[in-house]
Amino acid sequence: MDEKFPTPNNSEDRETQKNELLVLAKELYQSNETFRFPGLEPESYAKLKASDEEFPGYTTPTDDIIERCKKEGIKIVLGKNPESGNIFILPAQSDAVENGAIFPQHFQSNGISNEKLRKLIELSKITTRK
Repeated sequence: MDEKFPTPNNSEDRETQKNELLVLAKELYQSNETFRFPGLEPESYAKLKASDEEFPGYTTPTDDIIERCKKEGIKIVLGKNPESGNIFILPAQSDAVENGAIFPQHFQSNGISNEKLRKLIELSKITTRK
């Protein structure tokens, strides 16, 4: 994890980071920019695959989403209530938030050249920790 983004010690730090995350998400969403697929964290991939097996047919299989992300690139999408953390990453040509999205915290941030996207992914990992 990048040292610039320490785990928040108190609710004020967490709230500040959540607000920064929302600002970044809104900026990236409004830019309509697409990005190269950076890959998923190995632990996240394993959890998503386990979920695919436990609930077959409930969502688009993780490997199908990844394949589209590799081909199309990715984009940031806001859910109906982004203030509550509804931020998603989709294949660039998709609008299927309900069954074809992956949360930002599942993505690797290494090698991402766009600073806002890298920061969004890193902050997502911090703000979703319990």
